[in-house]
Amino acid sequence: MLTYAQAGVDIEKTEKSLRNLISLAKATFEFRKDKLGQVATDIGHYAGLIEFGEFYLAMTTDGVGTKVLVADMVKKYDTIGIDMIAMNVNDLIVVGAEPVALVDYIALKEPNKELLDGIAKGLYEGAKQSEIAIIGGETAILPELVDPFDLAGTAIGIVNKDKVITGGEVKPGDAVIGVESSGIHSNGLTLARKLLIPKYGLDYEFEGKKLWKHLLEPTRIYVKPIMDLLKSVEVKGMAHITGGGLLNLKRITNYGFSLEMPEIKGIFKLIYENGVPLDEMFKTFNMGIGFIIVVSQEDKEEVLQILNRHFPSYEIGKIIKEPKIVVKNYGIEL
Repeated sequence: MLTYAQAGVDIEKTEKSLRNLISLAKATFEFRKDKLGQVATDIGHYAGLIEFGEFYLAMTTDGVGTKVLVADMVKKYDTIGIDMIAMNVNDLIVVGAEPVALVDYIALKEPNKELLDGIAKGLYEGAKQSEIAIIGGETAILPELVDPFDLAGTAIGIVNKDKVITGGEVKPGDAVIGVESSGIHSNGLTLARKLLIPKYGLDYEFEGKKLWKHLLEPTRIYVKPIMDLLKSVEVKGMAHITGGGLLNLKRITNYGFSLEMPEIKGIFKLIYENGVPLDEMFKTFNMGIGFIIVVSQEDKEEVLQILNRHFPSYEIGKIIKEPKIVVKNYGIEL
């Protein structure tokens, strides 16, 4: 049996360690008080918002994490840029912002044209899928700090002030809609790598493709379906299901969730069959649902119709009064 913490990523310990940093960051809000760029939201949601005339500017920053190690093992770098952009733009759209631009940061052990060419292809594809511009970046050669490389970015988006989605309108009885993930995305890779690669090897084949292809499957970008949805329907809350799995839902509302999640399959099934406890699975991975939307019962059919034009989407539950996350079909309570 292996947990995420035992694999080296202790989410609870990390949160405790960050408390002072977050406290000091919040203290800086006063530096822009009553000025252009005044902070409009607290730290801790998916994207930070700052005043910018009739709009809010939304900002996010994120990287790819240890998925870069898998890419380096097989010397395949042309999808990792998609992951970095996805992790940023999928967070922006949670608050209703339209992603518009991104800057990247690449740190390398040494100059490597093959690696940079591959990353560039992925960045272009990710930008194309999310309809953003990459307006700049930084490449650093850091032989004593980085091995083999790291990739991160910062993205900005815009949202009308009266269109921000905070989760404040969510109420018991609302419908919870899930949009399929493309696989493991960019979360829980430390646990997956340490559990599966030593036992099976990267070329182990299951469900029609090799293990490394399952692990490198690019993170799905949800910008187009969500932007399409926001034109037609009043969305009450959204969540990008990343590290922390279904615990991300607690970022939407203080109410709870009663869910029925999809059948465990693909990379998730292989991980689970190799000894990761079921509750740990739902607290670490997206488990087949990469994005969640909360809407009124009256709107759910229209929502499903719009979303299914892009990616398979389902009603997976409802909001409940009790502040807990229940996965009914697996007997899990988080």
